[in-house]
Amino acid sequence: MNKNTSLNDFKYKTPIPIRFSDMDLFGHANNAIFLTYFEQARSNYWNEIIKWDWNEMGIILAKAEVEFLKPIVLADELFAYVKTSRIGNSSWDLDYLLVTQNNDDTVIKAKGKTIQVCFDYRSNQSAPIPEREKLAMINFEGL
Repeated sequence: MNKNTSLNDFKYKTPIPIRFSDMDLFGHANNAIFLTYFEQARSNYWNEIIKWDWNEMGIILAKAEVEFLKPIVLADELFAYVKTSRIGNSSWDLDYLLVTQNNDDTVIKAKGKTIQVCFDYRSNQSAPIPEREKLAMINFEGL
């Protein structure tokens, strides 16, 4: 993810509920839960924006990166911003921002990136991104 990435670079935003069970002994979200927040955000993005056909093609995660910037606490109102930043033949990149918005204060708490691969579970191998879903990503993101 580009270090200069800002909220203006993202078109998709989704609320992320913070659960009491997300908190660790120190009163902030445990580092492992950030990947769960990313998972929740990308699932919403694929279902709401891309309209992924889960019966046609599966998706597996090939790589995940998190840059922790500030702690997330239970009282935060958390949002995830998601965008497709690269599209290949069978893989693509998603970038994320986890942001709290409390009153008029907007704070980026974490940045992330995942690489996804289309996976055909019938043949048990990677496969090209379906054309309809690829076009949906290109058109929505303006790639």
